[in-house]
Amino acid sequence: MFSKEVYMSRRKKLKEEIKNGIILVCGNELSPMNCEDNTYPFMQDSTFLYYFGLDRENLFGIIDVDNDKDYIFGNELTMDDIIWMGPQVTLKEQCESVGIENVHSLDELNEFMTNLQKEKKTVHYIPQYRHSLMIKMADWFKVSPNDINKNISENLCFAVANQRNIKTPEEIEEIEKAVNITRDMHLAAMKDIKPGMMEYEVDAILENISRSQNSGLSFPTICTINGQTLHNHYHGNKIKEGDLLLIDAGARIESGYCGDMTTTHPVSGKFTERQRDIYNLLISMFDKAEELIKPGITYLDVHLAVCKVLAKGMIERNILKGNPDEIVKNGVHALFMPHGLGHMMGLDVHDMENIGEPIVGYNGNKKSSQFGLSSLRLGRTLETGFVFTVEPGIYFIPELISKWKSENKFSEYINYDELEKYLDFGGMRYEGDYLVTENGNRRLGNKMPKYPDEIEAIREEAFK
Repeated sequence: MFSKEVYMSRRKKLKEEIKNGIILVCGNELSPMNCEDNTYPFMQDSTFLYYFGLDRENLFGIIDVDNDKDYIFGNELTMDDIIWMGPQVTLKEQCESVGIENVHSLDELNEFMTNLQKEKKTVHYIPQYRHSLMIKMADWFKVSPNDINKNISENLCFAVANQRNIKTPEEIEEIEKAVNITRDMHLAAMKDIKPGMMEYEVDAILENISRSQNSGLSFPTICTINGQTLHNHYHGNKIKEGDLLLIDAGARIESGYCGDMTTTHPVSGKFTERQRDIYNLLISMFDKAEELIKPGITYLDVHLAVCKVLAKGMIERNILKGNPDEIVKNGVHALFMPHGLGHMMGLDVHDMENIGEPIVGYNGNKKSSQFGLSSLRLGRTLETGFVFTVEPGIYFIPELISKWKSENKFSEYINYDELEKYLDFGGMRYEGDYLVTENGNRRLGNKMPKYPDEIEAIREEAFK
């Protein structure tokens, strides 16, 4: 939690942007796993956390723009709460710590919302994703729950996204803490992976490092020898000699800020000649992005420049043929990288994804529908203070290759006979977290191994 002045300043800035009406910011509730008393671990809504800083369930924030007042609605601790959970800071004390003087019960919230409707006050809110909250809001606004997200405030969405996209020094410090724990997770795995282990054993190493530093996971870990499956959360395979193990994992620290990295590991300790060749191409793509990132360039242009490096590399390996510019323009390269180069990161690992990529990642501009580009989450002009990931990948997806070949798709650009030699290759990805500075960029966190020799040097420790 930051100082109360930070939260007061954030709310003040939001009022200045919205100008009139009421801003409703819903905190999250506990969600049952299989019964009411057995819940999933609580995670606060990130927008609520950003403006109100309270990591506690069943709270609602109201920002009254017209009267320059801020409210929290929630229930105070009861004796039952204290019996089961022990003495805690009261809600009133918590609210005072973030600059909120107006604290009311949840029973009073219903009356408050009813009065707003009678007064025909404009209530601004961003898209909701918890159905229980959508049902509550539907009762307040006398609409179907299905219509709640049809009535969002686009002005509020843009205001929140533009404010949260620019990370302040205190936020960058928190993100960097999360990135360094994420780094520790990957390095621990890199040192311990051995042939014969199960993927879930490596997953346990990653989570142990995170938990031992009082943090959780920023998203479900990807730890797989089948890196060609982009979001592979299955951890039941045995790791074998010659395999590549792809790990995409991150830490979420107590303040809510996230880290996100991907590394690819040669299970045998050293890359094969073919693995090293493709991995070097992957890192040249990563380095190209790092070279280009600065204020004023669009991330779409960075993505396309990286794709051109991929296309040229595949031409050099006789897998593709023709002009790299044409290959990228037509989306042929997406056969090998069907996802985008990166995404915003902060209190969510895909920051503000509930508000939507067109607003957060494109500032309202239309996204491309082309295969590959349609999965680029961030395409807007970069500004000082943006924090996002750089995550190129190279994948040989047998099912996709087979489909394209059967359709004779892009045969003028693809040497399918050469490509089929890589059907057993799998996939690889490398990811780091970046801050846009006034004159360029800075990779967040302590130095992370990237080049093949660096990774192999650390992998040697697993075999000592």
